[in-house]
Amino acid sequence: MAQQEGLSHGTLRAARMVQSGRDQQAAIDRGAGIWEARGVGNSYLVTTSDGNVLVNAGTLADARRAQPLFSAVSAAPVRRIVLTQSHANQYGGLEVYKTPETEIIAHRLHPEERRTAAMLSEHYRRGSRRIFGAITGRTEDMVPTMEIAPDRLVGDKGYAFDLGGRRFELIWTPGGETRSALIVWLPQDRIAIVGNLFGPLFGNHPNLNTLRGDRPRSALEFVTSVRRLRDLRPVLMLTGHEVIEGEEHILAQTARIADAVQWVHDRTIEGMNAGKDLRALMREIRTPPELTLTEEYGKLAWNVRAIWHEYTGWFDPARGTTELYAVPPSRVAPALVELAGGSDRIVKCAVGFLDRGEPLEALHLIDIALAADPASPVARTAKRDALLLLDRQTGGHNLWERRWIASEIELLDR
Repeated sequence: MAQQEGLSHGTLRAARMVQSGRDQQAAIDRGAGIWEARGVGNSYLVTTSDGNVLVNAGTLADARRAQPLFSAVSAAPVRRIVLTQSHANQYGGLEVYKTPETEIIAHRLHPEERRTAAMLSEHYRRGSRRIFGAITGRTEDMVPTMEIAPDRLVGDKGYAFDLGGRRFELIWTPGGETRSALIVWLPQDRIAIVGNLFGPLFGNHPNLNTLRGDRPRSALEFVTSVRRLRDLRPVLMLTGHEVIEGEEHILAQTARIADAVQWVHDRTIEGMNAGKDLRALMREIRTPPELTLTEEYGKLAWNVRAIWHEYTGWFDPARGTTELYAVPPSRVAPALVELAGGSDRIVKCAVGFLDRGEPLEALHLIDIALAADPASPVARTAKRDALLLLDRQTGGHNLWERRWIASEIELLDR
């Protein structure tokens, strides 16, 4: 129903990239003996005269589709597989490529992150299905049928090896989507394979805290990781979904991204020290024009909040004493509705906010009405209208925001 209202994920650039490999018929030549298979996270086959190196195995479904495409361009064995982070779109397809002679390489934090993911699997999958289910498909097509542990764990100082005359340098970039993130640097060609260091979209605000539920990511670790990549001065950068070319272009854009996140971090810290409220900072902090990043995946205001909580934890003093206890505002909703003379009067007031183009204020009131009477058709209709207006006002370009709003409407339609 939400898609019928124009909330289809088909208009989202990140979603289109994630789905771009479904009809791929041949591996894509990226030059220098590197071949690409697209998927939820791209895989790259780096060929050498003594066998090949695979950077990321993709999801299970992606690997089953990509392996024949890679075999068509090189019959040589895959000697090593490098995992650039510990998400299913990097490790999910390992069983498709793994042989007794294949060495799987990951950062030392990879096993710990996999254990955490297994411990919270139902929680994480529930959140992922809500946001990504319509985009990536079934969980069974993402994750492996068996757990395959890395053969070699890389320390924080990195690791290098040579194969078939090619040099491979693995560099730790803990500011990526997981703290086990690595980039693969090919110094002879000055090519960097960076995985999802930047998320799926280059030039966006990073997503420091996902709506699906995940460990928060450090803003300063992200900045340091991007600057470390920049110092390599690559002429070609292969991300999880994009190809970025040109030394000067890469230098300029990586500097802009790092400086923008540093700016948001520093302004947030200044506001915290000045005693400003979190939500005031979310509204007020904006980068100067020369540091503007797009917001199709991460959002500046969300990163202000992530930075705030990175340093101070869960307690928000502005929310007052009740923030310390387990009694939510919804507990007093029936009393508020009674004082107002019924939920319809609350909703009528909310509709007034909608008429003035203020959907968030309307949602606060509607949630009070629904907490008192979850089945209220008037309140449910008003909530749907508020969500649709919110999507229009925000532009509907951010994958997480669009999919969250769509999922809220889907719950109303059940």
